[in-house]
Amino acid sequence: MDIDDILASVDRNDASSPESAALDHQLLTRFWVAERGVSELLPWPGALMARITDRVRKQIETIEDLAASSADPHPPTNNPTLNLKLSILQTDLARTQYLIRSVLRQRLSKLTSHSMHYLLRIAPADPSQPTTQQPEDSIPDLASVTDPSPLSSQELAFLHAHQSLLAGHYGASFLSSFPPQLRRLDDNAGGTSMVQGPDAREVVFVRCLVDEVRVVVPPGDGVEVETFGTSMRIGDVWVVRWEGIRGAWERGDVEVL
Repeated sequence: MDIDDILASVDRNDASSPESAALDHQLLTRFWVAERGVSELLPWPGALMARITDRVRKQIETIEDLAASSADPHPPTNNPTLNLKLSILQTDLARTQYLIRSVLRQRLSKLTSHSMHYLLRIAPADPSQPTTQQPEDSIPDLASVTDPSPLSSQELAFLHAHQSLLAGHYGASFLSSFPPQLRRLDDNAGGTSMVQGPDAREVVFVRCLVDEVRVVVPPGDGVEVETFGTSMRIGDVWVVRWEGIRGAWERGDVEVL
């Protein structure tokens, strides 16, 4: 039996996942590379991760069934390839689980590093002013949030709980001794915001996947309005600022290396 046939046999009866395991694994690998390569949190690929986790669950069930069959001292049939098939499925499962764990760890690192930035980005604007000035008042109300992008709903719940605990800890440790107007974690008095986001000006390695991609030059560094710089051609590998190529990546015109 071919290795591809062994891996495909796990999904053969899965009508809810028409995409092949090989294609989903390639997409997961590319997302993993991109997540590690850029400074900001990328949009959560909900559909892809749902298919991947469903396939992992079914593969674990298959491995458990095969392991039980191999441990049976009186098997109904003699299958000399059973142990080989079991080993291949376990190796493929470990490969997928490693990618999932690595993606989640990278995203959690970004979330905890810029927690207030993503909370304020997702939360709806609230023009009302709090009656008190405590660190906990900086945590926005997320009850009305319907679209947590670029986070998943689980990441949003984690982020809110994490920042709430952090605000309480800061308040009890030292912020309570500050003047009331200096206790908020989202203070922007004097035109300087305490909330720092990821640096979109960091450079990334990208490969062009279409005939032409024009690099965006955003305002700044002497440029008053957004313009387009030089063009990448298909197959070109460039080192560019993430802010200049973010839109092309979202369209699938380039891939991060």
